[in-house]
Amino acid sequence: MWERIQEKLEILADAAKYDVSCSSSGSKRANANKGIGNTTGTGICHSYTEDGRCVSLLKILLTNYCLYDCAYCVSRRSNDIQRAGFTVNEVVAITINFYRRNYIEGLFLSSGIFKNPDYTMERLVRVAKTLRTLHRFNGYIHLKTIPGCSEELIHEAALYADRLSVNIELPSEQSLRHLAPEKSKESIIKPMSFLHDRITALADERKVIRHTPTFAPAGQSTQMVVGASPENDLQVMTIADSLYKKFGLRRVYYSGYVPVLSDHRLPAPGTPVPMIRENRLYQTDWLLRFYKFSLHEVLNPQNPQLDLDIDPKLSWAFRNLDQFPVDINKAAYEMILRVPGVGISSALKIVEARRFKKLDLTDLRTLGVACSRAKHFICTSDNRPRDVVASVLRRQILQQSKYQTTLTSQMDLFS
Repeated sequence: MWERIQEKLEILADAAKYDVSCSSSGSKRANANKGIGNTTGTGICHSYTEDGRCVSLLKILLTNYCLYDCAYCVSRRSNDIQRAGFTVNEVVAITINFYRRNYIEGLFLSSGIFKNPDYTMERLVRVAKTLRTLHRFNGYIHLKTIPGCSEELIHEAALYADRLSVNIELPSEQSLRHLAPEKSKESIIKPMSFLHDRITALADERKVIRHTPTFAPAGQSTQMVVGASPENDLQVMTIADSLYKKFGLRRVYYSGYVPVLSDHRLPAPGTPVPMIRENRLYQTDWLLRFYKFSLHEVLNPQNPQLDLDIDPKLSWAFRNLDQFPVDINKAAYEMILRVPGVGISSALKIVEARRFKKLDLTDLRTLGVACSRAKHFICTSDNRPRDVVASVLRRQILQQSKYQTTLTSQMDLFS
């Protein structure tokens, strides 16, 4: 019996790895000498909390059987792969077993769509409900919302899961029709809207009624596949920016398409995964959410693609050299945030520390500033940069980059 469950676990954990909204740390620390925990177990991945803690999660699909034939998905019905499926009780038993062994602290559960969306979602909900009510499991639970399922099931899921997510998959409705014709934009947006409205309403109700039930306390997230369709970075980030503003998403994940399937609509197998592009999108996402940038400052019709050689903040600085150098001892916090090489924590420390003394480069290094980059854009008591040409400074910074040998390896999937 255990051998069959182990076989299912290997199949369904492998199928779940393409969902990056529950990322892995890549650790390979094995258990030895009767220690506690094991990071190499099948299906165990790692995510991070807001305070930086690493959390081990069991990341699996309920089943990789699927009615849909989405071109980019390894579990699509026309793909000739080994299929498997767990029962509700098997997922519950594995989760509790792994938790008691200290392998995991929570569960990330998704599924292919079998029979119909409601039938699939009902089983995901039953897993979470059984863990919470029967086993009194208080670990983290993240459930994927099945597009097209009923609002009643979404509501029930949010009562037991910490986070829900429905993947928007592709950056445009046109690409969705082309690569996933059985899905619709409405079936994806509708549950997002419902969750946002309910989370907002119950948050307001909780201010008045103390015992209002917990409802998806970790919010909702989504994922976009990047590189499977021809949209540029401006289109991708326009969708992401809109989702944050309209639905209050906690996170949009960007997944570089892994070309494992032969399909004339997709990049051919063997095409490099757009990992650098994916990283630049995450950096842009961070600028919009935490660094007070607006989308049109980073990407616009004149600059619709992110520069793969340099990060988006540095790229913006090169296009706006007239705003530099910044006097680090006088500038507003918002402007200090825009200096390449200065992070949020460092910017806050600068504003606090300069109350007591004039800061120099040595002080800034102590505060965590990457001075090898920042010194070209700031004035301090011991640093007065001369007028520079953007192309010359760009070349100089790239020559100093530890990523120099890898930055030019990215290929255009749609050349």
